[in-house]
Amino acid sequence: MKKFGKKYEAAKKLLEKASYSIDEAVALLKKTSTTKFDASCEVHCKLGVDPTQADQNIRTTVSLPHGTGKDVKIVAFVSEEKIKDAKEAGAMMAGTAELITKIEGGWTDFDLAIATPDQMKELGKIAKIIGQKGLMPNPKAGTVTPDVVKTIKEFKKGKIEIRLDKDANLHNIFGKVSFDEAKLKENLKAFIKSLMDVKPASAKGTYIDSMTLTTTMGPGVPLDVNAAVAESK
Repeated sequence: MKKFGKKYEAAKKLLEKASYSIDEAVALLKKTSTTKFDASCEVHCKLGVDPTQADQNIRTTVSLPHGTGKDVKIVAFVSEEKIKDAKEAGAMMAGTAELITKIEGGWTDFDLAIATPDQMKELGKIAKIIGQKGLMPNPKAGTVTPDVVKTIKEFKKGKIEIRLDKDANLHNIFGKVSFDEAKLKENLKAFIKSLMDVKPASAKGTYIDSMTLTTTMGPGVPLDVNAAVAESK
């Protein structure tokens, strides 16, 4: 069995209920953070959908009102004339040929890749490399776009991707422990609303089976799903 440290065990003892309201859960996040650094606040969901069905394989984006507190490292696959604009908007690297060569050499130290539609055909050379890491630009994720400057700025400001894994789970950051509770709650409600907005019509039964908040290395705080959804409308 995995052993946890004293700080974790002490934090876990603060969890006395089976589930919590958004207000209660966010307050507990700050109390149960066990790290010396500014930990991330995360939301983890188990959905009652089938990811193997195209219309139930959820992938969308949401702009968090207060961002994630994380500096997103973005690369942009663009034509030569758009490189300067992409970098000025916040891309750490831009261009297509140079980026492809660097990635073919094993470099993938970035969080997000954005591409203009005309450059997508070139990405076939590295599709396997970045696809396995979930970094392939995709129209559903808003990362294939003719307006690269606007898109880069949106993701740098706090736009995040909501993407289902093969086991119908979602894992997203929605802020930092240093955020005040009001900002964390607004971010979380924006996330939940966006998730409800893309509920597949073909999904039967319970849509959100469970929702848990946690900090980096902290214990999970279970949310009362029905109450959280109602509060986020």
